[in-house]
Amino acid sequence: MATEPSTAARRPKQANAHALSPARARRHFDQPVGWRLAARYALLVAISAIVLFPVYTTVVAAFKPGDKVFRNPLVPDAFTLDVFSSAWSSGNLAQYLLNSLIVAVVVTTAQVVTSVLSGYAFALLDFPGKNVCFALFVATLLVPLEATLVVNFDTIDSLGWINTYQGLAVPFLATAFGTFLVRQVFMTLPRDLRDAAAIDGVGHLGFLRHVAVPLVRPTLGALALFSFLSSWNQYLWPNLVINEDDRNTVQSGLRLLSKSNLDEPNLVMAGTVIAAIPIAVVLIVFQRQLVRGLTAGAVKG
Repeated sequence: MATEPSTAARRPKQANAHALSPARARRHFDQPVGWRLAARYALLVAISAIVLFPVYTTVVAAFKPGDKVFRNPLVPDAFTLDVFSSAWSSGNLAQYLLNSLIVAVVVTTAQVVTSVLSGYAFALLDFPGKNVCFALFVATLLVPLEATLVVNFDTIDSLGWINTYQGLAVPFLATAFGTFLVRQVFMTLPRDLRDAAAIDGVGHLGFLRHVAVPLVRPTLGALALFSFLSSWNQYLWPNLVINEDDRNTVQSGLRLLSKSNLDEPNLVMAGTVIAAIPIAVVLIVFQRQLVRGLTAGAVKG
């Protein structure tokens, strides 16, 4: 009498019955995935071309001599570095870059510190009216910068901080966006960590320094990068509180360079490229921290 095959003997046949042949697998997977992948790359190339086109035209004009800027403006048919040296010296870019760097470093450091302290308080401390205070704090994000210019200018003027570094930096030492971002990532930390630290006699500052901040370092790196870029690119506020040449930031310096060299647009383009170099370096060096900070907490496993 024939016996039924064992379960182990039937398993390969069942697996083979559901397996796709190589040709069928290629037709089922390769072609659709290939078309989708090609469409995605085509879309990315198109978007990249649109975004990089102004950068390309700026760089091409920056390397061209003055008499060839308007001849074939999209074709790099001439090359010289004298434009950059002229823009550097005539535009006083060394002083402007130093001013922007000082202000950006001070603002970035202060925003990270104040965001960590306030985010920790809103996330892990209990006090009356916490939710109401946080809602009012975040509501300031709805107020545009232009609505606070007059009040801030009057305050800075009354303190005698016109044409000073503190006048450029103090109004931006804290940010509601940073508080919101840090508070949200602090809320993902297990409450047991704080309870265990309290049992061991670790205070709030000790827990914040040795436990909380190291765990959310990618988010703090992303916040620092955003703060640095926004402070470096400020244009309206520096033009309002600075009227002396030695305290101008690089964005204001580019405006002065364009006004004094209307017949030499390549100088302005060269100055723009020089001003963009620190931003490009920061983005390249800290791009990993930026991606990790933006995706932190997005996937939970």
